[in-house]
Amino acid sequence: MTNITGTTQSHPHPDIQLRWPASVLWRDGDPQVRTITTADVWTSLREGVDDFRAMPTHVVFACILYPVVGIVLARLLFGYEMLPLLYPMAAGFALLGPFVAIGLYELSRRRELGLDISPARALDVLHRPGIDAVFTLGAVLALAFAGWLYLANVMYTQIIGSEPTSLSDFFQQVMGTDRGTQLMVTGNLVGFIFALLVLVTSVVSFPMLIDRDVGVGAAVRTSVRAALENPIPVALWGLIVASGLLLGALPLLIGLAIVLPILGHATWHLYRKLVVKE
Repeated sequence: MTNITGTTQSHPHPDIQLRWPASVLWRDGDPQVRTITTADVWTSLREGVDDFRAMPTHVVFACILYPVVGIVLARLLFGYEMLPLLYPMAAGFALLGPFVAIGLYELSRRRELGLDISPARALDVLHRPGIDAVFTLGAVLALAFAGWLYLANVMYTQIIGSEPTSLSDFFQQVMGTDRGTQLMVTGNLVGFIFALLVLVTSVVSFPMLIDRDVGVGAAVRTSVRAALENPIPVALWGLIVASGLLLGALPLLIGLAIVLPILGHATWHLYRKLVVKE
């Protein structure tokens, strides 16, 4: 492995070379990272669809999403204070998705090994060696989601100023004014930064914690290295995730009952391609 000064460092797999800046994140004993292509990303997505067909869990996700949609709609009946947060909430699924999908990683792992893949087996993830680290990293994502919603609300308050009095008033504020344009540009830029940080740190970290008994530090380092070594494939994956979540969120979030399982299974297969097996 080549370090920042250009010298060579040895590691357990000398046939796998890490380029700078990914090389500076190397620690002895960390999992090895592969270089992949965009074709591998599309293959992972197809394999995710195949897993979903073999292990359909959309009913489970629908049972979770329907109450959420009901609460949001009920709240809107009593006022329009939540309207400015609807888009940030929908966009925020990209921040929580890696943690929400941990049961799907377990099902894909079990299918790969030829084990029982009934939906209830997704709960076996709670018995994996790295589950404590999974919840620790999940708490970090929850804080990122809360921080994103807080900043989104602050940006709306500072740029737009007044709360909407109706649905038409909200769309007029956002879509028909210069302040609305400023809000959309600023909000999407800040949201992109949040999503990029989560993508880079979690693209393989959660599946790895399900698959191996490693710590949060090793999982996050490996995820960042994988992203640095494969910027175009990982960027494509981020675009696929964002597009899928957007399409799934449009019909009152219900489409996420299909999109989330497919992306979750596909994430497992992308992890398998990015990180060398033990």
